[in-house]
Amino acid sequence: MKFLQIRALGALACLLAGAATAQPLTVAHITYEDSHTVGGKVVHLNGAGVRYRALFQIYTAGLYLEKRAHTMADITAQPGAKRLSMTMLREMDSADLGKLFAHGIEDNLDRTAFSRIVPGVLRMGQLFSAHQKLQAGDVFTLDWIPGTGTVVTLKGLRQGEPFKEPEFFHALLSIWLGPQPVDRPLKEALLGKPPSAPTPP
Repeated sequence: MKFLQIRALGALACLLAGAATAQPLTVAHITYEDSHTVGGKVVHLNGAGVRYRALFQIYTAGLYLEKRAHTMADITAQPGAKRLSMTMLREMDSADLGKLFAHGIEDNLDRTAFSRIVPGVLRMGQLFSAHQKLQAGDVFTLDWIPGTGTVVTLKGLRQGEPFKEPEFFHALLSIWLGPQPVDRPLKEALLGKPPSAPTPP
């Protein structure tokens, strides 16, 4: 209970700081700039937070959009460029992270929708498998570029060819923003929402 309260207060402090100053936002010592250029378009920080697993901080994540949005539906309806940027906070086996991503997608799509993107999920797993470990400080980005597709960048290097289908990028976002997100406080932070109050025991 106390841990959840601390997380909620921390997420609220980050949210208020970003909203009040419109400046770069620092989350777990990782700074997210106010804006980036993706595919020639300027995208703005929508929200950022920390992915926890049990009591451990795994990575930070920041969501960038051309226009602010507070729901997954609003994000998928936007036709412009988008970016999800993650910075590792601890070492993790790359193949394990790839498997967690695949499970996160499967948890948020029905069987028919998931079956349509299985080739993309398998290829994403191969991209992860090409790297033995992700170390603290490594940056991993998913960019949606209209007319190009989803561009995956790891440690500053582009990984393979773009994933052309917009459905695949939306499926990736569902890991964090879908109905069964991997970390609900992180979902609220990425969407720029105040954190939910912990449920009383």
